[in-house]
Amino acid sequence: MEVDAEVDVGVETHWDDFFDAHDDSETSSESDESLLNEREWEDESSETDEDDFDSAEPSTPDRKRARSPSPSDNDPATITTPKDEPITDTITPKDETETHSISPKDEPTTPTIASLTPSQSCSKRPRLCGSRPRSKSPHAAASNSTWNTEKEQDVLPTPKGFRPARPPGHQLNPSSTYTPLDLFKLFIHDDSAMTLCMNTNKQAAKNIANGGKKYTWTNMTIKEFYSYLGLTFFFSGVRLSRIRDHWRKNTIFSQLFPPTVMSRDRYQVISWNIHMSDPGEDAENEKLKGTPAYDRLFRIKPLLNTITQACKAFYHPCKNLYVDERTVATKAHTGKTQNTKAKPTKCGFRLFVLADSSNGYTLDFTVYAGKSKFVSGSAGLAYDSVMSLTKDAQLGSGYHVYVDSYHTSPKLFKDLHTLNIGACGTYSRDTRKGFPHAAKNTFNKKAPRGTIKWIREDPLLYVKWLDTREVSICSTIHQAFNGDTIQRRVKNVEGVWAAQTIQCPPAVLDYHKHIGGGGVDLSDTLSQYYSVHHRTMRWDRTLFFHFLDIAATNSYLLHKELCTEKQEQPMTHRAFLEELTAQLCGVTVDVPVARKQSDHVPVPTSMQAETTKRASYGRKSCVHCRKTEKTSRSTPWKCKSCDVALCLIADRNCFEEWHKGMVYEWGE
Repeated sequence: MEVDAEVDVGVETHWDDFFDAHDDSETSSESDESLLNEREWEDESSETDEDDFDSAEPSTPDRKRARSPSPSDNDPATITTPKDEPITDTITPKDETETHSISPKDEPTTPTIASLTPSQSCSKRPRLCGSRPRSKSPHAAASNSTWNTEKEQDVLPTPKGFRPARPPGHQLNPSSTYTPLDLFKLFIHDDSAMTLCMNTNKQAAKNIANGGKKYTWTNMTIKEFYSYLGLTFFFSGVRLSRIRDHWRKNTIFSQLFPPTVMSRDRYQVISWNIHMSDPGEDAENEKLKGTPAYDRLFRIKPLLNTITQACKAFYHPCKNLYVDERTVATKAHTGKTQNTKAKPTKCGFRLFVLADSSNGYTLDFTVYAGKSKFVSGSAGLAYDSVMSLTKDAQLGSGYHVYVDSYHTSPKLFKDLHTLNIGACGTYSRDTRKGFPHAAKNTFNKKAPRGTIKWIREDPLLYVKWLDTREVSICSTIHQAFNGDTIQRRVKNVEGVWAAQTIQCPPAVLDYHKHIGGGGVDLSDTLSQYYSVHHRTMRWDRTLFFHFLDIAATNSYLLHKELCTEKQEQPMTHRAFLEELTAQLCGVTVDVPVARKQSDHVPVPTSMQAETTKRASYGRKSCVHCRKTEKTSRSTPWKCKSCDVALCLIADRNCFEEWHKGMVYEWGE
């Protein structure tokens, strides 16, 4: 079967750019604990797992490595030395120093200072102040499995049935009609708005009592809160350099709508005091600082819990999911931000997001506060972030989860498999814990493009595919090769670029489909199209704006689901947000602009008391006739505002011609 991947034949596709965009294994954090967590994935722990020795062959007295025969053993051309000599299995003294298998006879002993060589002596290797001591334990034993080729048949594990807890799709009443405001209130409902208003009013009273900025404050109501949100969404669609510029007057850049909803000072004062948690409870939480009971995300917890519960309640995902990181940009030094070099947004708050790869709907997310208590002990943050998002009884079983190289690990995939959840993800280094370290039958320099190597360690499948570079992927839901192909542009021996069909593993195709073509990338992109994010002095307000983006984006995706079910044409993303903005502000999008009463009306040139004299006495020469036709015609009419005489008769309307093209004042 030949499958054409979604790759433009006219443009060379580089997997380096695609997979490097999802490679987040090198992440720096402001907290030492996140740095330690990433090292736990790359370095070996001080205690070697028992499972690592199960996959390794015990060493024998003659120091020979036992293995099962493979079809490539009898083919000398398969693996040769630089002198085309077959490789033997005998371990040389040099290899003996590199192997880490421990036999029962070779009990590890604690070395003494005298037994160490000068290069191993602690006195020759001073440790820098504040640096962490590196583990002295050996790496996990390298697997002695041989990489198989695409010609060797792989047996796909029996797939487990897909049993979602609820029917996939929206969980709304299909017979009802939902406006954009109705869908938005599913995530920020009236009770949540009331809580926000109460906490904001308390925060304003606290700030006024403590001094500082002097301003007048009146308690905010729910209606005013929704108007504030409406203006916030309006500013995302009509971008200006500063928020206050939306209230500029008497310029061609003046905005007419914001002043009709709220004054500039009122919007600014609400922004200063918007608060998601109770200020009194904030003070109690601050007293616990430095203790395990201290909650670093206490200020955002009320709205965070409300939105995450709504995300899971009103939509159930399809079979393919995706877990990835998202960075909310900020330069605030709060101790909660992270530096991620591999992401387009380098510095900001780090979120772990679970999304439906079919449409980008955000199902669940967590905010990483910089310091976490690992539930799994030494498994690390990458493991815990995926397990916490997918280990939900509401979800069901049989789902497929796609992750990037930061989260991929054999332990994670095996534990997900025990939960009846398949997993697929890339990995960048074979030296990481648990991955096969086999060097037999790997790629050589002359391997053609499209070459496939694989190892099956049930339920894990490790696949290496050679495109413009080597691509490594691990999966529990795919077969090594099933005959799929893709198109690539390559240069032939004559130097001419031409399309060429090369084979491709199904794991790579599905990874590109559910991550490159959708998933969190799509979810993040949708939320960034018309984001309400702007610079602020407070870290909790930065996340407040991002929560609004998630609520608005999910509302739009629910709107699309409802319209698709009813076979109706959905609104565009921009049209949906415009309608949401208008409904939050209590107006309609198509508001007819009323024209102000004008003084340009015809009046008599002179006031005559006698009716017989009104048509002949007091007549003046028409200004328009004199300028355009160079003719003098008298008229009894003039413009009240312009104070010029103008003809106004059935066959000659100089009054209308005179006022054509004049600028009128418009407004309400």
